[in-house]
Amino acid sequence: MRRFLTLTLAIMLSVAFVASGCSSSKKSDTATTGTTVGSTAAPVTGTITVSAAASLTGAFGTIKDDFVKANPGANITINFGSSGTLESQIESGAPADVAAFADEATMKKLSDKNLLAAPAEIFATNQLIIVTKPGNPKGIKTLADLSTAGTIALCADTAPCGKYANQVLTTASVTIPTSSVSLGHDAKTTLAAVADGDAVAGIVYATDAKASTKVDTVEIPTAQNVVAKYPIAVLKATTSNELANAFMEYVLGPEGLAVLKAAGFQAP
Repeated sequence: MRRFLTLTLAIMLSVAFVASGCSSSKKSDTATTGTTVGSTAAPVTGTITVSAAASLTGAFGTIKDDFVKANPGANITINFGSSGTLESQIESGAPADVAAFADEATMKKLSDKNLLAAPAEIFATNQLIIVTKPGNPKGIKTLADLSTAGTIALCADTAPCGKYANQVLTTASVTIPTSSVSLGHDAKTTLAAVADGDAVAGIVYATDAKASTKVDTVEIPTAQNVVAKYPIAVLKATTSNELANAFMEYVLGPEGLAVLKAAGFQAP
């Protein structure tokens, strides 16, 4: 009888232990799921200024609107312009919390001057394309045709798109007479010169051409083209570190990358 009671007690304790273990496991699983799957970070608040390359105008405008909808207490101003100009402004003390440029070399200037809170990260890439007046009246088919087509719009050398255009033309061994070149201070103004009829053709970012309905395009062969890498970084001078980092992470995250892809940018 004693042996029977001992056996029964052992079985009961064993069942209780297993049940307790299962319950503990379920609680642990639930806790893990709650913190890693479907969790939503608390909305951030504050005010920041983002200095962004002109070629990001459409995409960053949408990203800003989406971010503010998710964070109603956030106030974001975006200062668009040539990356070179923006870098000079920041270096001179202009207020800025986040920088997003069209080339790594310009961002490196800020890094070399110890103005970044942390190393920059690449969030998108881009390429160049030839744009022409609607209907391509000059019959431009290659980069070589630009040398005799008439007035050609290029970005100034101080802008990344100008540096990239010079690189593309050099690779293709094409020289455009200085007298035939119209310089824009960034990609937007360069595109506008063609769209408004002030130039017969130009070289701009593929994303700018995609956003315009006033120009036709001619592809630049991959072997002659460049890959423009876009870095983003939080500036050391920011007084809204949490918001600045949250915006940067949003750009680098799936929501931001989806907007950039829709605008024609390529993955980093």
